Amino acid sequence: MNDIEKNTIINGNSLEVLKSLPDNSIDCCVTSPPYYALRDYGCDGQIGLEETPEKYIERLCDVFSEVRRVLTPQGTLWLNIGDSYNGNKVGNTEVVKNKKVSESNDFHKKLWSGAKPKDLIGIPWMLAFALRSQGWYLRQDIIWHKPNPMPESVTDRCTKSHEYIFLLSKSQKYYFDYEAIQEPCADQSRTNYACGNRTNGINKDRNDNDFGERSKNWKPRTKNCQYDGQKPNSFHLSRENGEPDKEYYVRNKRDVWSVNVKPCSEAHFATYPFELIKPCILAGCPENGIVLDPFMGSGTTAIVARSLNRNYLGVELNPEYIKIAHKRLEKHLGMFQ
Repeated sequence: MNDIEKNTIINGNSLEVLKSLPDNSIDCCVTSPPYYALRDYGCDGQIGLEETPEKYIERLCDVFSEVRRVLTPQGTLWLNIGDSYNGNKVGNTEVVKNKKVSESNDFHKKLWSGAKPKDLIGIPWMLAFALRSQGWYLRQDIIWHKPNPMPESVTDRCTKSHEYIFLLSKSQKYYFDYEAIQEPCADQSRTNYACGNRTNGINKDRNDNDFGERSKNWKPRTKNCQYDGQKPNSFHLSRENGEPDKEYYVRNKRDVWSVNVKPCSEAHFATYPFELIKPCILAGCPENGIVLDPFMGSGTTAIVARSLNRNYLGVELNPEYIKIAHKRLEKHLGMFQ
């Protein structure tokens, strides 16, 4: 494959398909690979059913080594990954359109010798550190907080309500449009910044000392609540009448993202929400660039990429999911045109 065929999903093994792509041809990769010991998707060669976590990590590293090669020097990888407990069993079935596509698999009834029974394995960080050793820059761990997590029948620990999204880059300097994902400040922060009420406790003025006393370099703000001089990096000035303009009072996006899990009737239940990966694509890929998902699944990355005026290239091993992805693309793209 000499040229990139944009906006298509290729049926095949991720590693083999990626090997056919040219160097430095992809702007950004946003993906969520199959989790370890969680589901049997009924495809020979699938990732997630390895005998040990180490072999699972090794196979993923092989895939992401190719991802790193095909990314441009400014490219980034946004990787969503969940954890597993030692002794997890693979679910009996995976259902696509109410059709059983795999039979039960008792392989993971065996315990991994590298941890005690019921231990949290630590898959996300095992993978993150392995990728860092591979040459990736591990730039950030983003917490996906789920306000409505899946219920768990456990009574000896808390219910899991988060997963990780790792931001990794190919180079030390990379494309990251922070302005595209800025978020509104808290109401009190808007008021404090606009009117200078930051002299008590944590909200003391930047020119105050540790005791809330104004230093000799303190400068008052102007009458209409604007800075008389240098303004904070993450805030814009208020309107001329002195009223704070909420539209412009923004801050750099924080690294805990609260996004509800949303069911998808057409697809497998591992589908991640549109709202979760929208910031990844906005910040990580320029307009008209190409977003790669080597584990495309039911097409969420493709849908969000096209809605944001980006192109996509997907790889998916299971042809049934490609059919679902095409139907979802047809259904949702009309919303964005």
